[in-house]
Amino acid sequence: MKQILVRECGGPEKMELVEVAKHAPGRGQVLVKLASIGVNFIDIYFRTGLYKAPAPVSLGMEGAGVVEAVGEGVDGVKTGDRVAYCMVRGSYAEYAVVPAAQIVVLPAELDFQSASAAMLQGMTAHYLTHSTYALKLGVTCLVHAAAGGTGGLIIQMAKMRGARVIGTVSTREKAVLAKESGADEVILYTECEFDQEVKHLTGGRGVDVVYDSVGAATFMRSLDSLKPRGMMVTFGNASGPVPAIEPLLLNQKGSLFLTRPALAHYAATREELLARANDVLGWVASGKLKLRIGRTYPLAHVAQAHIDLASRATAGKLLLIP
Repeated sequence: MKQILVRECGGPEKMELVEVAKHAPGRGQVLVKLASIGVNFIDIYFRTGLYKAPAPVSLGMEGAGVVEAVGEGVDGVKTGDRVAYCMVRGSYAEYAVVPAAQIVVLPAELDFQSASAAMLQGMTAHYLTHSTYALKLGVTCLVHAAAGGTGGLIIQMAKMRGARVIGTVSTREKAVLAKESGADEVILYTECEFDQEVKHLTGGRGVDVVYDSVGAATFMRSLDSLKPRGMMVTFGNASGPVPAIEPLLLNQKGSLFLTRPALAHYAATREELLARANDVLGWVASGKLKLRIGRTYPLAHVAQAHIDLASRATAGKLLLIP
């Protein structure tokens, strides 16, 4: 089978399309023939070495397809099931061996591209808006990268929960997309200092919570956008990792809360994983949650997918088709 491997961390050119043996599933595992693969910033972090893994590094944390074989001791999943998963590295391939505990059976009306576009970003948006800071009526949140895949889903879920949403984007075209997702106000950060505009839009108060996937470029101004005792949620590094800060800074800026969450800690049990995935996939299948698939690429064109994602010029989810 064909698979993307990284023998030496670095740029997009370090990803190699190689022929490897197709492994049989072991106990508690299933073999999935992949039909669609999600591309995410975490894949770039592993490719560059920001996140460490032994070489050769397999990439891809999200996929959807059909179960081709089932190992011993697997219940609830059978050969022929249409499934999706995330949080298991190695989906940049034609086949993947996946722990059955990470597998979710798809609703009949949901296609593979939608499933692979929804799992990681959808469950991330779910835990951020439902658990890390449980949004509700009367709460105002700031969402960076509001036209991106995760940003658009955060906005939609925030509106489901009754929150007011302020989004930031780089262009007027992206502002339209953020508005289509439901943002109440959209700030073009290329035309103003977004923290000052946030304070203006909130009557000087600041927002209750910031959802920041951008990282270094927005971190300090995100803190300045918060009300006293507000929460800073930094969950990505699109512009680079956030530098170290002194805890006293949080006191000086209003007794702020700071968290750096990860989906794995918010879907740590099978029950929690299924609860989040079933919400997300059910909402997508019913049309309550709208996905925006930006572009699809053949597996062999994975380098271009990474270049496009890192440019932050895309809007919506990027997918690989094996």
